Amino acid sequence: MKKVLKIALFSVLGLVILFGVAVWMEFGPLVKGANSCMKLDDGLYYMEYKGDDGFDGLMAQGGIAKADQLAGYAIEFLSKGHYKPEISTSKQSYGCSALTVSTPDGDILMGRNFDFPSAVGVVMHCIPDKGYETITTFNVEFYGFGEDFKPEGFKNQYMALTGLFVALDGINEKGLAIADLMAGDTVETHQNTSKPDLTTTAAIPYMLKNAANVDEALKLLEGIDMHSDIGSAHHYAMADATGKRVVVEYVDNKMVVVESPAVANHYLCQQKLNTGLDEGDNRYANLCERFAETNGVMNQEQLTDVIASVSQPQREGFLGTAWTMVMDLKHPSITYYSRRHFDKPFTFKLQTAK
Repeated sequence: MKKVLKIALFSVLGLVILFGVAVWMEFGPLVKGANSCMKLDDGLYYMEYKGDDGFDGLMAQGGIAKADQLAGYAIEFLSKGHYKPEISTSKQSYGCSALTVSTPDGDILMGRNFDFPSAVGVVMHCIPDKGYETITTFNVEFYGFGEDFKPEGFKNQYMALTGLFVALDGINEKGLAIADLMAGDTVETHQNTSKPDLTTTAAIPYMLKNAANVDEALKLLEGIDMHSDIGSAHHYAMADATGKRVVVEYVDNKMVVVESPAVANHYLCQQKLNTGLDEGDNRYANLCERFAETNGVMNQEQLTDVIASVSQPQREGFLGTAWTMVMDLKHPSITYYSRRHFDKPFTFKLQTAK
């Protein structure tokens, strides 16, 4: 009897262990990613994720054209199909600025401010099973998880892994840097062909995962149908380790590429030149002026000062600059400053940078 009971107990224990191993194989990387979350500063957190980032599955189903659907896919991925939620994302406008320069030593830097009415930023360091290592940033308020949501406590940290599928800016191990900015009006882009669909913010991690430089990123954009997030027009600032720098805009559902080291929140292409440029908004002019004064050559401290000079202060109903970042493209890394705290830098390097 005792022998039979012992055999039964060992059999049950074996099943439990096997079940535990199976669960860990399925959810282990996600649990590790959630537990990696740490607070850097007011309004800024850091997470690291290694494993399947879910993008291959997203593209295999033809992508997704709406932010709400993308949020649902993200939660479904995190639950491994055991939960299919209905999520509503909010429509808001934001203002940003970016500038790309060379250094005296021949390196390439991109500086960027992300300005928003309200934001909690999460730095997502992703080392995917397939594709390039990336460091991106997103605003967890994008998903409408609830008022005063912060990625603190395991549940909220796990939910913050939805940032694997959306980004507002970032860099990859090859030195490709991309930032999303409002373009100047509310004319949405909705390309409708037989190509896979992606939203503005989903296209950023997609490009960073799969493109080594600006040219490859542009080719990827040509291979998808773009759909605007948050009910507005967008444009991308892009640069790579060779020094190539462009702004990608959309006019009448067609992609337009403009060469420019600076960008803010109005169109730069000839078809809609200066649309969205408000009277008294001198951010773009100031960036161009400083670029011209230095012939486009600045060290990291100088670029940080220039980007800081066009950051936005907090005012009623508007947070201002949620984060500022300076990216080194030849030695891929990012230095972050949260909410204009320029005395508190946080620098992250890409581990597999080549």
